Amino acid sequence: MESKKHVLSVTVENKSGVLSRVTGLISRRGFNIESLSVGPTEDPTMSRITAIVNADEMGYEQITKQLHKLISVFKITDLTNDGAIERELVLYKVNAAPDRRSEIIEIVNIFRANIVDVGKNSLTIEATGSEDKLKGLEDLLRAYGIKETVRTGKIAMSRNSRE
Repeated sequence: MESKKHVLSVTVENKSGVLSRVTGLISRRGFNIESLSVGPTEDPTMSRITAIVNADEMGYEQITKQLHKLISVFKITDLTNDGAIERELVLYKVNAAPDRRSEIIEIVNIFRANIVDVGKNSLTIEATGSEDKLKGLEDLLRAYGIKETVRTGKIAMSRNSRE
């Protein structure tokens, strides 16, 4: 059976140890979590875990069945084929000699990103968007030399049209 990326949105109790139990359950079954993001929801007693897991259909079904058995898991939503809204935040620290900064600033503006720090020979850029948008920006910035990259991991939400 063919593996594919699954986007899981798991609503859990906002308590210590819950994240560890959820990720442990997935990893014990031999599946890698490619991206993981966790944060509180509109209800402060709940958190939402967004996990991107590469698994075949049988493995994915096994993961979701086991997650449903955890007491602290309230809801599991599969956003894989949902046309969900997916976003990620990335910070890029880029080499930026003073004579090349205007070129980099132009690229940053085209991608609706922000410069959040200016150093003697570098710029730190904050970008939010889809995987394709961030890859496009990164490809262009690579020509200037990327010193460092930090990513948050994807977050996802179903579209209003799906309600």
